[in-house]
Amino acid sequence: MELPFQIDLNGKVAVVTGGGGVLCGMMAKALAKCGAAVAVADLKVEAAQAVADEITAAGGKAIAVGCNALEIESLEAANAEVEAKLGPVSILINGAGGNHPKGTTSMEYLDPDDLLKENRDFITFYDLDPKGIEFVFNLNFLGTLLPTQAFTKKMALNRSGVILNISSMNAFRPLTKIPAYSGAKAAVSNFTQWMAVHMAKAGIRVNAIAPGFFVTDQNRALLCNPDGSPTPRSEKILGHSPMGRYGDPEDLLGALLWLVSDAAAGFVTGVVVPVDGGFSAYSGV
Repeated sequence: MELPFQIDLNGKVAVVTGGGGVLCGMMAKALAKCGAAVAVADLKVEAAQAVADEITAAGGKAIAVGCNALEIESLEAANAEVEAKLGPVSILINGAGGNHPKGTTSMEYLDPDDLLKENRDFITFYDLDPKGIEFVFNLNFLGTLLPTQAFTKKMALNRSGVILNISSMNAFRPLTKIPAYSGAKAAVSNFTQWMAVHMAKAGIRVNAIAPGFFVTDQNRALLCNPDGSPTPRSEKILGHSPMGRYGDPEDLLGALLWLVSDAAAGFVTGVVVPVDGGFSAYSGV
């Protein structure tokens, strides 16, 4: 992995929730390469361990920490483990998140005639499951708020720290079919601004990255056919992305390193930075 530029994170301890995934795993490796001791936190401990092992094999310092981003007791136990093994947390990357089929419609547009069909095997707006919507909001919004409570108290007491949330392009331009995910990520962006104000006097900067479209383990089947060719939805996304491609995980690293660096972004707080190949700027015509 080549970094776009180098920053000095020696002496810093970073926690990356969702760190076992493709994008946040890349972020964890980048932070370690800049000298931070990294706790790769994930519900899937084996995925977190694989990232931590890769970091240590490259000469960095990392541990894997299993935790549930929706359970404060689990998060507090994880924070205690991180403090015991690495020291107090000074950088938090809130990367846990995702979508759920029960918060997703089958079609982009509502056809009223569909409401008259019996035994339908598709989901209209009126069929959305409140439990599925609740799951998506909890995972993305509470999965950002609760880790912030658990991992940043020492930052506040030390009057220094950085929080970086992971929003989404859906917060800027809601995609069809996924109302719960789009709304939940909009909540993350709003919470980022709220936290930036709330934590300003405590010396904690709070920002977010809003990735555009990246192929990950979660969305691969939605964007790619089994033979690797783009699905119809994928063709729409690329057709509305001026740069005409999906992002590579490394494309997030410039924004990541800029925002976590006090030297580079010491007067930056409360911003949500799109990394989207121009998707949010394109009107479609």
